[in-house]
Amino acid sequence: MVPITTLHYLVVAAALFVLGVIGVLTRRNVVIVLMSIELILNAVNLNLVAFSRIWGLHGQIFPIFAIPDAAEEAAVGLYTLIAIFRNKETVSVDEVHLLKW
Repeated sequence: MVPITTLHYLVVAAALFVLGVIGVLTRRNVVIVLMSIELILNAVNLNLVAFSRIWGLHGQIFPIFAIPDAAEEAAVGLYTLIAIFRNKETVSVDEVHLLKW
């Protein structure tokens, strides 16, 4: 068996990051955009944990704080989405101009 190295973790994290960026840039549904942002945050957390294999436990401390922050961000995002849906009756990014000047 081939041992799993830091490079394997970095490749998976890069794939997650690219999928997240593609989802944010191409999708027009707010729920999908929020899920893509979560993919990007998980890729960053995976990078931190992968580098902690090299430099000690310092990289594992940051995801402990980043994961609850991502959960809070998802909760606030979904609350905002529900409030917009009640007013505009749509979840499309193109049709929501509520936060523009």
